This record gives sequence, C-alpha cells and structure tokens, in this order.
Amino acid sequence: MTSIIVAIVGLYVAVVVAAYLRQRSMMYFPDAQRVAPEIVQIDADEIWFPSGDGVDLVAWYKAAAPGEPTVLYFPGNAGSVAWRADRMKYIAAKGYGFLFLNYRGYGGSAGSPHEEGLVADGLAAYQQLAQRGVPGESIILFGESLGSAVAVQTASQREVRALILEAPFTSAVDVAVKTYPYLPARWLMKDRFESLNHIKFVGAPVLVIHGETDQVVPFALGKKLYEDALEPKQFMAIPNAGHNELDVPVVRARVEQFIDELTD
Repeated sequence: MTSIIVAIVGLYVAVVVAAYLRQRSMMYFPDAQRVAPEIVQIDADEIWFPSGDGVDLVAWYKAAAPGEPTVLYFPGNAGSVAWRADRMKYIAAKGYGFLFLNYRGYGGSAGSPHEEGLVADGLAAYQQLAQRGVPGESIILFGESLGSAVAVQTASQREVRALILEAPFTSAVDVAVKTYPYLPARWLMKDRFESLNHIKFVGAPVLVIHGETDQVVPFALGKKLYEDALEPKQFMAIPNAGHNELDVPVVRARVEQFIDELTD
C-alpha cells in the first residue's frame, strides 16, 4: 500500500512540475505566420514598430474617417490578427479607424509571449497611435478574452475614450483554477493578469460583453470584473453564447451604439 501511495504522489508531482514548466505553451496559442492584410481582403496598412523592450511588432492599421474614433484591438490568446478580418471589416464600415496588434510571437512579430511583454506591446501600440496624431480621447480599447487583460492594464496607465471587454476575467489565475482544478494553479502561475487589481484605475466608460454559457472564461468572472469597474459602465449578457460566439450582429450593434453614444 505504501508503495502505491508513493507512486501516486510521485506521478502527481511529475504532472505539477510538467505543468509549471509548460505553462506558457498551455496559455498562448499563436499563429506565428506573417500574413499581409490584402491576403484576407483587408484595406489596411501593415506597420512595424518596437515594443518597449525593443521587440519588433507588426500590426494592421487603418486611419479613421474625419471625426471618428480609432479602435485599438487586443486579440485573444489564439491565432493572429489575420483571424479577425471580419471584425476589422465591420469596424471600418462604420468609419472608425483601427489598429489590430499582433503581440510578440503572433502574426510575424518577434519574440515569445508573456504577461510583461504583452502589456509592453499594448502600451507600444498606444504610443504608435499617438505618434500618428491620434489623441487618447479618440482611442477606444477593445480587448478580446486574454486581450481584455492587456486592455485593462493599458487603460489603467493611459488616457482612452472608452474600454470594451469581450469575455474578460478577474485574473488568469481564476480561469486556470476552474480549468485545472487538480493543479495548484495559484502557486504555479507566472503570467497572472490580475485585471481585478487594475480595473479600479480605469476612469473611462466601460462596456463588458460576456456569453452566459462560456466554458472557457466563466460568466461569473466577467460579471465580477464589471461589478468592480468604475462608473459609467454597461454590461451585456448574451444568452446561450459560448466563448467564441460573441461576434454576432446583436453584439456588433451594441458595440456601435456604445461608441456612437460616446462620440455624439
């Protein structure tokens, strides 16, 4: 019996060690291939600029129509901005400008992803808009899933017109605890993305969108982040919608309404 217990404990320790060593490969799923905007029929410029630590980043940029805001978009943890072509099209159709950021390791950007780096990339993208003459009062941050954490931290440090969060979470640790209940995630995680600690420093209007049947980021985590956000704020719950089922007409219409109300 003792030998069986020792074997089980040893196996569990091995699983925990492997999870600790491989945690970033379990968290980030980049498509590293560089794709030109025209390949996916997007009318935008491919631009390059350095992150705060010198890592070369690539993004897709389109200037706003006169008087319209610019959406600074932070994607989720999978793919690249090329995977978000449909979102760019509906944003551009309204006359809004956009900058869709490929984090380090994604879509042709150099380096590999980690929390400190992704936040630096977000701030560098904001600075790139500033250098192109886009003031903070015209920048709307849009964070999708993991990108919501980058957006929250960016908005807590820079002036923005508004913050839109799709399927956000209180912290990446809280997501991991629910995803891997058999692991001591609170002790293991390096990239914690503690959005709940940063949202209280965001003074801009906030719109939170979350699917009620999200199996990746539990609905309760997005609702809790919303509850801790400062006013003015809005919450949009989508019945029977999972994590990747939020880019739908009713959500697009709400996003457009939210932006238009800010800019009227």
